[in-house]
Amino acid sequence: MSGPQTRVVAGTDEMEALGRELGARLRAGDLVVLTGPLGAGKTTLTRGIGEALNVRGPITSPTFVLARTHPALGGGPDLVHVDAYRLGNATELDDLDIDYENSVVVAEWGHGLIESESATGSWLEVVIARPEGAGDEFDPSDAPEEPRTVTITGYGPRWEGEG
Repeated sequence: MSGPQTRVVAGTDEMEALGRELGARLRAGDLVVLTGPLGAGKTTLTRGIGEALNVRGPITSPTFVLARTHPALGGGPDLVHVDAYRLGNATELDDLDIDYENSVVVAEWGHGLIESESATGSWLEVVIARPEGAGDEFDPSDAPEEPRTVTITGYGPRWEGEG
């Protein structure tokens, strides 16, 4: 990937479509780190990735289980969906016993914590920005469909030269 790629995503359907587009490029050993505020669309993007990978669903936020494995329904890799928000360090991450080498791992809230776990020394960072100003009482389920700005940056040899 030659430098960060940024696009504006109009709503949920487009976020899932972007996930399907990303998922079509992913393979076993890939790591995707998702960053964005509550309600930005991280799980929606992951739903699209899971659809492209043809894994068992439904894909929901792994907040209360920390990591959820979605087995492949065909010959592709499993999807491991991680919520690293409550993890304090890499040791706690190791305790989850994630199969990085044979799965596609998508980690919400993983920036600065999970990148070193990459099986290939490479990862995609996806930063999702949503409109600000909702205040502390923001409830994502009440949020109107508003555009998000998504920036995708590839790191390491797996993504060098990809566009």
